Amino acid sequence: MTDSATRPVAPGTPPVLSDQELHQLLDEDVPFGDLTTESLGIDALPGRIRFFARDPMVVCGIEEAARMFELCGAHAEIRLHSGNEAPNETLLLKASGSAGALHRGWKTAQTLVEWCSGISTRASAIVTAARRGNPDVMVAGTRKNVPGNRRLAVKCFKAGGAVMHRNGLSETLLVFAEHRQFLPGTSPAEMIARLHRQCPEKRVVVEVATPDEALEWAEADVLQLEKFTPEAVAQVARALAERGSSTVVAVAGGINAANAEEYAKAGARLLVTTAPHLAPPRDVQVRFES
Repeated sequence: MTDSATRPVAPGTPPVLSDQELHQLLDEDVPFGDLTTESLGIDALPGRIRFFARDPMVVCGIEEAARMFELCGAHAEIRLHSGNEAPNETLLLKASGSAGALHRGWKTAQTLVEWCSGISTRASAIVTAARRGNPDVMVAGTRKNVPGNRRLAVKCFKAGGAVMHRNGLSETLLVFAEHRQFLPGTSPAEMIARLHRQCPEKRVVVEVATPDEALEWAEADVLQLEKFTPEAVAQVARALAERGSSTVVAVAGGINAANAEEYAKAGARLLVTTAPHLAPPRDVQVRFES
């Protein structure tokens, strides 16, 4: 696809990393200057760099990449913002400036777009599969991101059409068995009431491991079924419906594009997944011009 065949789309989200954080990423790769570019004497020569999708992808991280080139002293132009689908050969970004500026930003920007787009592309695939089973189902990403990259991971999941399960321990109530073991003798009703009293504006989510345990905790606002089969999910959903319960059924553990449709059909309204965090990067082709 040539420059004239592409059209900029509506602006996407701004960079989620500050200029200081982007400078840190650049300085990690170029701590003392670019020895090759400087030694060849081409540092000040003008040039242009373009990023193309070599694989079909849902693009993400392009705003951060563009800002990196600007911080290096180049002029950057985004041609496809985060959250958009990019067929093979789609122009994503171009930048112009000195060879020194372009080489300084090149690999860090390329790697960031490839990594982010891998996560967003896999998240999108899970969302697409899940909504074949139920158009109203939501896919949520876990907080099992590479440490230090939470904000980028959140952006990637959103670009793929998903939401975040929890951005951290400070914002949600999720009761695990590991919490409950510290309160022996406390009934489910007592524990749920305590949490509602302490945090009246929050919904109580309880993770359970068996259908029987799910029904014991059926007064929770959300039941998170951990590593249930689709058949077991359907069993719990039927039992809750027979009780007239409004409890939301969420599933977690092993959720991916191959099984998301089945879980959605079984009655899960929220699919919690780690799979996008482990996605391989998508391939971004870089073309230089002097």
